[in-house]
Amino acid sequence: MTFGRAVFRPRSMFASTRVVAVNCRSMKTILHVDMDAFFVSVEELFNPALKGKPVVVGGELVKRGERLAAPRGVAAAASYAARKFGIHSAMPLSRALQLCPHAIFLPPNRKRYADASRRIEAIFRSFSPRVEMVSVDEAYIDLTGTERLWGPPLAAAARLHEEVRRQTRLACSIGVATSRLVAKVASETAKPNGIFAVVPGQEARFLAPLPLRKIPGVGKVTEKRLRERGLVTVADAARAGEEFLEELFGKQGAALFHKTAGEDAGGWFDGEIGDNEDAKSISHEVTFDEDTSDPALLHATLAELSQMVAHRLRQHGFFARTIGLKLRDANFRTLTRAHTLPEPTDLDGEILRTVEELFRAAWNGRRVRLLGVQASGLQHSRGQMNLLEEEHESKWQKALEAADQVRERFGFGSIGLGAGLSTPQKGRRKKA
Repeated sequence: MTFGRAVFRPRSMFASTRVVAVNCRSMKTILHVDMDAFFVSVEELFNPALKGKPVVVGGELVKRGERLAAPRGVAAAASYAARKFGIHSAMPLSRALQLCPHAIFLPPNRKRYADASRRIEAIFRSFSPRVEMVSVDEAYIDLTGTERLWGPPLAAAARLHEEVRRQTRLACSIGVATSRLVAKVASETAKPNGIFAVVPGQEARFLAPLPLRKIPGVGKVTEKRLRERGLVTVADAARAGEEFLEELFGKQGAALFHKTAGEDAGGWFDGEIGDNEDAKSISHEVTFDEDTSDPALLHATLAELSQMVAHRLRQHGFFARTIGLKLRDANFRTLTRAHTLPEPTDLDGEILRTVEELFRAAWNGRRVRLLGVQASGLQHSRGQMNLLEEEHESKWQKALEAADQVRERFGFGSIGLGAGLSTPQKGRRKKA
């Protein structure tokens, strides 16, 4: 099956822009836009001498005796030149230095990234009001029904691609499909600096030959269990059937079966793009790359998740009455616990204290696969407080509002609760 033909469209800055053209019929149109090597690309705008060189964003090298050594922490981003040496995001900086001793190591400049992200989001919203910023450099855009404004899906994606390049001088890759899941996989196919559109009705055939790890939500542990049963590709999982996968993984298995057909199924894709304002709950989850029982890592993860949830509450003007914990162990057993507060909150510290109490009561010391924090019972006002409480809350609100100006999805390591700063987070984040 041929999904399209390659069309090369030279640019003054990006001579290898690739567009894979297909005949998309008029129906639901979802774009997944992923900025290419975003942190590094932003740094190159300020220092063009970095272009084409192996660059790692995460921290500067430090002098130890007569030699330079990597600081503690992990890589936030790596240039394509650095990736050729096997360096990737979330890799310990010490390992990155071993793989490429001549790489250029830079500390993160989160203000630059946040400013660039806001400019990019403004461009996205000029094409559609239905935008979901998944992270500082990644978004879903629902262009359904905009054909009279922007033309057919592929033409609209090409116009968006050009606008991002023209206004920001940054490269992005765009996936076009009828679902978020397929659009996300398509954008990976389009990298770097390209567009890939999947023909409506051909979603399952596009996914079929891909390894299961390409499906969002399938991590190392899930992939291993599937491989042990002879399931390697998306087509293998589709042939295994919904009943078999559900027996193996529960609800997540049933969702996986529907994902093999290109459907938006499971927690990763609940709800519609742009529905945050009407949200009934706000949550963030992390699925660890490796199951862990390390108390320090689990505590740091809860702190980071609490901050992310609180940040989104404030973004949308909500206060939460109920705080919930989701815990999945290595045997895929899932526990959910919740506590209703006397007064609704949008403060990081209150959410963290509540979720830690829930965690202590629920955790039995076994290895953990997934942690999640949820805020529900949302309302737009806090309610009445006495003068002392109001003064205390006002101070916290001012401090957090200042922090929120430089916080983005990956910016919590520089401004936040101390508990969330000590341990680098390794895992796949999900928000709802």
